[in-house]
Amino acid sequence: MRTEEEQVAAIKSWWKENGKSLVLTVAVVLAGVFGWKAWQQKQANDAEAASIIYQNLVQAVAVSVQQGAADDVTTANHLGQQLKNDYDGSEYAKLGSMLLARIAVDQKNYDAAMKELNWVLENEPSQEMTSVILMRKAQVYLAQGKPEEGLAELNKVSDEAFKAAALELSGDLQLAKGDKSAARKAYEQALLANSDSGSRQLLTIKLDDLAADQEG
Repeated sequence: MRTEEEQVAAIKSWWKENGKSLVLTVAVVLAGVFGWKAWQQKQANDAEAASIIYQNLVQAVAVSVQQGAADDVTTANHLGQQLKNDYDGSEYAKLGSMLLARIAVDQKNYDAAMKELNWVLENEPSQEMTSVILMRKAQVYLAQGKPEEGLAELNKVSDEAFKAAALELSGDLQLAKGDKSAARKAYEQALLANSDSGSRQLLTIKLDDLAADQEG
């Protein structure tokens, strides 16, 4: 059995051989813990800041849509760009870009709208947001008189939740293309897939207009 002096000597020897590595390991672990907490705090701060900018953007867009104020359009564009520049990985940046696309469409600046929508697609949106963006691109192509390009975008929409809306938009694009038969078929399929009374009523009107046009 070791004497007390031998035990102390053994401890000193072990510490001499392993003490530095132990201190280093503890330091690394502590740095990781505090670094993680700092990162989490930064994420929370960034999310809060992005949220405030987005709320201001929504307000500016609402005023610009209602009143057509040029100053508010300028403010909205500035806030949207700030979100993309400073918080490009956030959902707020994607939503902000979609709002900028809305303003651009209202101003008939379709190229700018497409640029915003494509930016969202390039920044890993959710499947649901991807479907929304593809349909909005199709609507922009419709406004530009490019139904073929719009149909190509709709063909990429795979989310079942958007089936009825995509079919109706497909009918609009087919009609713009001059294919009334394909438009009627799309409207009829949309009617079957749609459970919303307002949407069904609109689809019925579109089908009635097609029938009346053919009779005429």
